Amino acid sequence: MNDNAAVWSFVRKLSWEDLFLVLGVLAVSWVAAAVIRWALRHLAEKAPARLRLFILRLLPLSRLLIGIIAVVVIVPILIEPKFQNVVALVASVGVAIAFAFKDYASCLAAGLITVLEGTYQPGDWIEVDGTYGEVKSIGLRAVQIVTPDDTEVSIPHLRLWSASIFNASSGSQSLLVVADFYLHPEHDAALVRARLTDVAQNSPYRKPETPIVVIVLEKPWGTHYRLKAYVKESREQFLFITDLTVRGKDLLRSLGVRFAQATYAETR
Repeated sequence: MNDNAAVWSFVRKLSWEDLFLVLGVLAVSWVAAAVIRWALRHLAEKAPARLRLFILRLLPLSRLLIGIIAVVVIVPILIEPKFQNVVALVASVGVAIAFAFKDYASCLAAGLITVLEGTYQPGDWIEVDGTYGEVKSIGLRAVQIVTPDDTEVSIPHLRLWSASIFNASSGSQSLLVVADFYLHPEHDAALVRARLTDVAQNSPYRKPETPIVVIVLEKPWGTHYRLKAYVKESREQFLFITDLTVRGKDLLRSLGVRFAQATYAETR
């Protein structure tokens, strides 16, 4: 009992005024974070497309900065601002977190690494454990992504240690999309490849001055074409795939090319 008292002897005897001040700092920090988050998201939607990702990347940094300021303000209220007191407080809190909240602490550490290294940022399109979507926000514990079906998924930063994270855009406004075509093997492959390239070349969703690649794979059930091109805006990737698929099918029909009709067992 006396040992515990000695350990926490650096903590000041708090008055009601000190308690209300601490609560006030926490409340102001929460409100400031919410206001800045709303303002940056609103600004990102109104800003030119080339600036949207840059503005969204300020979200986690702003939250981290507000948290640091709140800690700097609160610590002198709780303890005497002496070097040995600060060291003792950090050691005590670190031990408590390590034993009681080791998983949560691991999430916080992974979140900090995510912010500093830029593993993924707001606006990026990532895939974790089979879930693919756009990063909307990066919290202290988890990252929130929105799938193409408009479902919000919260993924703990802890997955950074054990799971593979696929970043399709990696800070870029554009990303590579793939449209697949499955054709009967009896056709002019060189002609089909050239015409599919034209389909991507003339799409309004394609990013100008980017390469177009058509990969041809021969399968037992037919020929598989993979049309690869870069979309102008990452949010339009599925519209781009749809445009390539619809216009590509129309073109192939006009050429008299038959489509492959494989059973499920044959495609495996």
